Amino acid sequence: MTKVIKVMTLSSLLTASALYGASTAACVGCHGQHFEKAAMGKSKIVKDMSKEDIVKALKGYKDGSYGGAMKGIMKGQVASLSDADIDSIAASIKGVGAKESSKLAKKEEVEAVKAVEKVVDINAKVADKARLEKEDLGNKKVVDETVLGLRKTSLFKEDVKPNDSKFDRPAPGAAPKFERAYVNAPPMIPHSVEGLLPITKDNNQCLGCHMPDVAKSVGATPIPPSHFTNYRPTTVLKDGELVKEGKKVGIQKGDIGNVGDIKLAKVKKLNHLYQGRFNCSQCHAPQANVETAVGNTFKPDGLTGKFKTHSDLVDMMNDGVK
Repeated sequence: MTKVIKVMTLSSLLTASALYGASTAACVGCHGQHFEKAAMGKSKIVKDMSKEDIVKALKGYKDGSYGGAMKGIMKGQVASLSDADIDSIAASIKGVGAKESSKLAKKEEVEAVKAVEKVVDINAKVADKARLEKEDLGNKKVVDETVLGLRKTSLFKEDVKPNDSKFDRPAPGAAPKFERAYVNAPPMIPHSVEGLLPITKDNNQCLGCHMPDVAKSVGATPIPPSHFTNYRPTTVLKDGELVKEGKKVGIQKGDIGNVGDIKLAKVKKLNHLYQGRFNCSQCHAPQANVETAVGNTFKPDGLTGKFKTHSDLVDMMNDGVK
């Protein structure tokens, strides 16, 4: 029986190398290496569940009949699992081969991290030299109407349709990162966001993988220090007067005034994510698989080495401020 479970577990893990949900290694960021954590502080402790309960939960997530706060994200993670995959995962957690599968999961975790370490330049084809030369309308004596503007067709045609955009990206944990557009640019989201949106201040499932203490183990980009910092000025209403950073601003003719000597608010470093940045999708957007209408001639300065995947924004906030 032990041998059978080992074979089932190994098969499940190897088959899942490109899938987030089909490997126990991909679960550790939220559930813990030994499934001892409540994922995002909301799920049940999986190690305390029976194998039958785990199978029932995974199948329920898949068909939409099970789950509470985690239902949205889990449905997307188990969508591609077969009944055999689900049974193998449950066996690897609760079966006789659990210790052996834990070692395999650790190895799988390392491999998963390596797989997403590659950084993809999404502007490579858009900035292709041959394309840019072909599209260099400024140096052409005659510009045909079919290349003028974004329509790329005759101005007399009315059946113009937008390009088909596909957002069928790999699941979280299986997608290579995208190179930033410029130094400290908010990185694009390389993976599927199915089940992750909308984000609210009370339900942010991005934190399960991107918090600094777990990001490394799952190959995710850690949330930078700037997101754990409050840069906004402390503003209060005192005795009918508006006071900003200890200076009286005043309220005149119904308008809120300002003071010219406050250049930047005092930096307040926090030990938790600043709630002014809770909405990740406000700056970070998923990347569509679509042909661009025009080439990209933008060339970022200094986008080398670590800046392709990391930020030093927290050190640059005062740049240019006297």
